[in-house]
This record gives sequence, structure tokens and C-alpha cells, in this order.
Amino acid sequence: MTTTISRLYNSYTDAKEAVRSLETAGLSHNDISIMASNAEGWYKGKDHDRDNDGTDDRAEGAAKGAGIGAALGGGVGLLTGLGLLAIPGVGPVVAAGWLAATAAGAVAGGATGGIVGALTEAGVSKDDAEVYAEGIRRGGALVTARVPDGERAKYEAVMDRAAINVRERGTAYRQSGWSGYDPNASPYTREQVTAERNLYR
Repeated sequence: MTTTISRLYNSYTDAKEAVRSLETAGLSHNDISIMASNAEGWYKGKDHDRDNDGTDDRAEGAAKGAGIGAALGGGVGLLTGLGLLAIPGVGPVVAAGWLAATAAGAVAGGATGGIVGALTEAGVSKDDAEVYAEGIRRGGALVTARVPDGERAKYEAVMDRAAINVRERGTAYRQSGWSGYDPNASPYTREQVTAERNLYR
């Protein structure tokens, strides 16, 4: 049996370190997923648009069920398989892994809240899933891992090193007027992401 663990981070840099630490601790990259805001435009993905349609080919593959990064083959690590997605209510997202593929498939199928639905399907509460989605919208990053039940504590310790407290962050969002996931919410701008990060330094 496996357990799903999700953690929110203030930036892709922090999430990337968590992914590398999970892989170093022995978790297969097939059991890890990352989704991070690209509101600042830091990831271009141009090298992976071989059909020149403006969409990362790996993201297209995920939407078709192949899984982001699948084209690169196994054993190369999760972070080499990053692709671009546009998620309603969240905005531009750089993503890789099993959860990202599930969310991409939901978006491609016209389901609203693809990221929230993918998280709740994986066992995350709806409240936490909505905070995670909003965290990504505001410039953060989410790492989700499927881990053996008996090794949950080990992998939670790895993921907790730079993670934010999702309950506290959800409270802060609500105090600022946020009331939950909105598929029609506008993506954050670079300036809004910078201002958001400065709130939590």
C-alpha cells in the first residue's frame, strides 16, 4: 500500500531541492510529481516544441495520457522531464510526473479544477487541494509523492525541510479575501508573485 504526501513550497528552487532529496533518499522519480508557477516566465520550454505549435510536446503527451517526461525514458530523473501547462484558475505551470499528467488530462478533457481534482483523487482533502492550487497560482510550487506506507515518516521528513505550513498559508489567503479555488481567477503577474513572496520572507 502507498500513501500520497503533498507539500507546498515558496518557489520552484525549494521544490526542486525536495525532489532531488526524495530521489536521493531512494524514491523512484515515477512516484514523484512537481508543479510550479511559471508566472515569472523563468521556464521557456522552447527546446521541446518540435512541432512548433507553441506548446511543449511533453505537456501535450501528458494530456494524451503518456505522462510528462515520458518521452525522455526512465532513469533520468523527474526534473529532466519538465513541461508547460496552462491550468484554469492557476495560470502557467511547469510540471512533471504522475500527478501533473493526471491534472493535464483533466484540463485537456475540459474538466475545471484539474489540479484540485487530481489532488483529491490522490487522497488530499479538498480544502488542502484548493490551498495548494492557490499557492501555485501565487508563485509557489507543489511536490507530491507516492510512498510506501511503512516509509511515510522518512519521506515526510525529507519533504518538510523547506515546506510551508499549508494550514497557516490557507488562513493567510482567506484573511486577504480569498474564498477558495476559482477556475476563472486571473493568473498572477510577475509583480504580484514578487509581492506575494515578500510577504513570507
